[in-house]
This record gives sequence, structure tokens and C-alpha cells, in this order.
Amino acid sequence: MVLNFILLFATAMLAGGLAYFIPSWEERYFKLVLVFAGSYLFAITVLHILPELFMDAIDAPKMGLYILVGFFLQQILALFSTGVEHGHIHHPSHQHAANAGVWTIMIGLFMHAFLEGTLLGNEGSLSAHLHDHSGHDHHHHHHHGSNNLLFGILLHKGPEAFALVAVLMSSLKKRWIFALLTIFALASPLGMLLSNYLYESKILGGGTMNVFYGIVAGSFLHISTTIFFESSPDHRFYLNKVIVSMIAFALAISLEMLL
Repeated sequence: MVLNFILLFATAMLAGGLAYFIPSWEERYFKLVLVFAGSYLFAITVLHILPELFMDAIDAPKMGLYILVGFFLQQILALFSTGVEHGHIHHPSHQHAANAGVWTIMIGLFMHAFLEGTLLGNEGSLSAHLHDHSGHDHHHHHHHGSNNLLFGILLHKGPEAFALVAVLMSSLKKRWIFALLTIFALASPLGMLLSNYLYESKILGGGTMNVFYGIVAGSFLHISTTIFFESSPDHRFYLNKVIVSMIAFALAISLEMLL
């Protein structure tokens, strides 16, 4: 748990710092990183999160509903964050940022990062919560792929923090940029800690926690598919992006089988 906290926090801070100290960067390379992260996120959602959510679920149709709710909730959050969580970098005017722009971005981004952190609560054991919910023992799935899930979230966290700082640099002073970056970097670790506390203290049962996980799975599907669409806005075939996606898929499959 402590290691996960450090990794989540440090990844966001380092990626955000990279955007600040290297102001001149090639957008095409950033988009390839986004495609890799989005492909990997999509893969682990399909390979790891969704199977465990539906495994012996008492009411599978409701789980599908939670995933759909998460998909549209992320669409709403993207209105606040202006798409920063899937690498959309824009440069608001100073006046806009000084008023509501920065705060709406932070609200949307913080809520998204907080929710994704809940997946890693109780050492990321989706199966432990499924056991509580369904009454069957699925604990053998706990370690299988849980590190893969953490790796996927970290891959997503880096470009997310990079895009946030790139957006803030055009309108805020250095101290404010790093203050907001720190707040964002703490969002996922706090979500992880709260999820773990609520489950371990039995304030929320496994069934309720699975609702959160379904919502986060829907959010991941929205983000990853949006990255695909935005990386090719003119719907042209780009061989390099296809190759990057295939590498990400192959890596996710390999790690899911090995970890």
C-alpha cells in the first residue's frame, strides 16, 4: 500500500515536472505516448477489470449498468477537465484561467484520479470484494494481474500530469502550478486509501465497492477510446500508431499472464 502510494504520487510529480522543465517538446511524440497508454489502459480494462467484475456476479446486468454510468460520468467530468485526462492540451487565456477555468479543470481531473485510485484499495484486490459480494472464493485472482493494473494506472497518470502542467503553464505562476500538481498527484493515493479504509472497516461492503469499480471501468473505457479517436481526428490510417497500440496490447497480455 505504501509503495503504491509513493509510485502514484511520484509518477504524477515527475511527469508534471518534466512538462515544466522541458517546455519545447514534440507533440507527435506525446501523442504516441498517449496512444500507448490508452491502448494499455483499454487492454487491462478488458483483460483484467471487466472479467473480475463479472465473475460469478449475482446480478451481472446491473454491473453492466454501473459500467455504462461510469462511461457517461467520465463524459461529464471531461466537460470540467476539458479532456486533460486523455491528453487534450489547450491554452486558456489568462482571464479565463484566473476565473473558473483552472478550478473546473482541477475539479474534473481530481475526481477522475480519485475514482481510479479506488481500484487499488485493499492492495488492488477486486477479487476480495467479489468474494464478499458473491460468497465464493476468488482470492486466487488477487495477485494475478494486480501489478498489471497498477502499471496501467501509472502509464495513464504520467501523460495526464504532463498535460495538466502544459495547460497551466500558459496562465499561472510557478508556485501555483506545482501546488495544483501536488493536489492532483495526491488524488489517486487518497482514493486508494479511502477505498481500503471503507472496505477494511466494513463501512461499505464488497457489493458497494464493486459499484465504484464498475464506474471506474466505464471511465477507463471512455478515456481509452477517446484517445484512439482523438489521435486520428481525420480518420486516416497511421501505421506508427497501430504498431504502438499492438505493442501495448502485447505487453498488457504478457504481463497479465505472468504477474
